[in-house]
Amino acid sequence: MAPYRSDTRYTGEENIVISLDIGTTHSAVSYSYLYPGEFPEVRSVIKWPGQPDASGDSKIPTLIAYQERQAQFYGAEAREVLDDPEYHVAKWFKLHLHPESMKLSDLPPTYDSNNNMPPPIEIPPLPEGVHLLKVYSGFLQYMYGTTRNFFCENSPNGTKIWDRLENKSIVVLCTPNGWDIEQQTFLRNAALKAGIVDSLSEAEVRIEFITEGEASVHYALAHTKTDTWLNPGAMFAVTDAGGSTVDSTLYECKSVNPLVLEEVCESECVQAGGVFIDRALQGILEDKLRESEFGDSDSVTEMVRSFERKTKRIFDDTQTLCILDFGGSRDNDRRHNILKGKITLTNAEVGMSFDDVVARIVDSVLKLMRGRPVRHILLVGGFGESPFLRKRLSEAFSREGTEIVTIEEPSKKAAAEGAAIWFSKQLVKARAARYTFGINSGVPFNEEKHREHQARSYMDAAGIKRLSVFDALIPKGSVLTDEWEKVTSHHRSYNTFPTELGSFASTIYAWSGQGDTQWLTDLRDELLPGMRIFCKLKADFSPLRQSITVQIGNNGETFWRVNYQIVLSFKRSMLQARLRWFENGVRREGPVSILATSGS
Repeated sequence: MAPYRSDTRYTGEENIVISLDIGTTHSAVSYSYLYPGEFPEVRSVIKWPGQPDASGDSKIPTLIAYQERQAQFYGAEAREVLDDPEYHVAKWFKLHLHPESMKLSDLPPTYDSNNNMPPPIEIPPLPEGVHLLKVYSGFLQYMYGTTRNFFCENSPNGTKIWDRLENKSIVVLCTPNGWDIEQQTFLRNAALKAGIVDSLSEAEVRIEFITEGEASVHYALAHTKTDTWLNPGAMFAVTDAGGSTVDSTLYECKSVNPLVLEEVCESECVQAGGVFIDRALQGILEDKLRESEFGDSDSVTEMVRSFERKTKRIFDDTQTLCILDFGGSRDNDRRHNILKGKITLTNAEVGMSFDDVVARIVDSVLKLMRGRPVRHILLVGGFGESPFLRKRLSEAFSREGTEIVTIEEPSKKAAAEGAAIWFSKQLVKARAARYTFGINSGVPFNEEKHREHQARSYMDAAGIKRLSVFDALIPKGSVLTDEWEKVTSHHRSYNTFPTELGSFASTIYAWSGQGDTQWLTDLRDELLPGMRIFCKLKADFSPLRQSITVQIGNNGETFWRVNYQIVLSFKRSMLQARLRWFENGVRREGPVSILATSGS
């Protein structure tokens, strides 16, 4: 298929945009050479070490083979040594970076579960002595280096263009809907270690992040005929079913010419990707072959690989029997339906490996739609190519008049190409907050209302008794445009004249629990379940020295006060902050650093 070509001319400065999607099982890179006055094209890197030149496949296995803690092979070449005991292969390492809230599966109980507790996600360990930052930086370096070679070899004057623009090129990294600033900070550090940028300040400028959901909507609309149904007011969902996560986002079309989209509500991100079907089948096989000589780990692993290579990709629930090729002609066990190295599974056994995962996806999309008039669900992603998943989604939503729209491009990775399209198109103009964001604030203590919270109270410099509460700044589900700003007023009081103002620090909290809450902590002073530290804000206060005022408190004592404001905004879905104050009536502003709480 020909590369995507934009329908509008590029008006910015000459540059290169490189979009990287590191998936749980497969990864890909797309890029776009942007030249003023030209129509941007998006191309995918389709030549990788170890892959046949004629394959035309942009997806590579997300694998790194280590020997004595040093990376030896990546991608397709690493796949060749999966069974070699001389190598330790890092796989599914994206799961290690998931937030804690995503590391406990919310899937329904597995087929053989005797309780209603969700099973923990089994994350393959990293090779001994190899930390996650080393894994990610190595894979980023490999992908970026291969992209450089491909660009130089396949673009007219490619080497000269790359050398001229590399230090200002934009790198777009795709992340699941459920990731946030902590994972972004980690990836910036990985890019620095990989040599893609020379400093973290450069990373702030050159590295962009996009959710897999938003990247996928740009990809889906670029490869879908929308003329007959995409009208102002139309709502549609995009579901990106990947290796470990399934990201679903609901959009409303605000205008067609130009095309403008807004998120309708907070997006969904669930642990229900294709790898969990592999794990479910592994459990089924281990149970089935418990008394067979072929129930050993190596044989079951080969059966699962055979399933992943073929059966999982074509199963649509119409097959009576499914055959997995795992051994040689002398491998027989008729009692367990094994003949000449092939095991025969029934339709029910294979379907069982899909059922729980697909049920979770259906529930997630139902939660997203909440009875809204959605007529189309655009299904993309590697697992989105599954005939079984497509069939079950159609059965679940066709009665509501909703059509499942798929894109037949199995060699492409939706997020990587969509992210490159996104950079120049920017179709989504408003996004919904996934959590309620707020700060710790002090309100005047009310003896009648707050009696039981006496222990939380304190006396400020002005002699006013206050109580610490959760002040919600951005309610969950709020639809925020790039122009949106939230201005909060604050002050700092001093009992003696401050010779040094030092620095400002504040904490942003995220509430994911049900309903609203007034509190950050319980009576034991521990964060409430569902409340977590999202990030910290830090700024230099020294420029505010000229704005210090002297005041008299309620207790008649003199104190000094500095008034200031924090201005929060979301630009391209990333939180930004500025410090604002007034000096002799003139508004001043300064920078605020946004720091992850860990992972940096």
